[in-house]
Amino acid sequence: MNRQSPNMRDAEQTRQKILQVTADEIHKHGFNATSLSVILNKCEISKGALYHHFPNKLELGYAVFEEIYTPMFLETWQPAIDHKDPVEGLCQFFSAMVEDMSCEDIACGCPLNNLCQEMAGIDEGFRLRILDMQQQLNGLIAASLSEIKGQLKADIDFSQVAYFIVATFHGSISLSKSSLNKELFQKVIDELCHYIRALKK
Repeated sequence: MNRQSPNMRDAEQTRQKILQVTADEIHKHGFNATSLSVILNKCEISKGALYHHFPNKLELGYAVFEEIYTPMFLETWQPAIDHKDPVEGLCQFFSAMVEDMSCEDIACGCPLNNLCQEMAGIDEGFRLRILDMQQQLNGLIAASLSEIKGQLKADIDFSQVAYFIVATFHGSISLSKSSLNKELFQKVIDELCHYIRALKK
């Protein structure tokens, strides 16, 4: 059995704390405005300790995206995708999102969506990671819908439908953030659920 030494455990705990604190800072301020000094202060570590784990801010951002945001994002969607009826699973997921959305959520928006909008167009590393995450989710939704294709209208392009669902959902979050209007978000979600349910025969 491989057992980590205390130093290795401490190093991994420090690394995880850096990732969690950075993820929170990126959510609040965006990647470019996130301050390494603030991260150092909140983690109570030296600059050398930070650079021991991450050679620069960009690599830290990549790690946050891969290890925090992407798993969190896919896990959030998993119950809807695993539902015995993914059409209703998706609609229940979106409706619950409307109910649970707080004023802070409306103002801050989705952390992953914010990061995608900020960085996809200016950094190739982020763009490729965002694309991979989107393709993973698209594949999961398309596969879940194909499992009930006998209940759905003929000639549905499952991949295209999955992209439309995700794009509309994240567009509605961006809209609610810019307008600070939860009611508008709910109306768009209601329309999206109407579209999804209309996929059935």
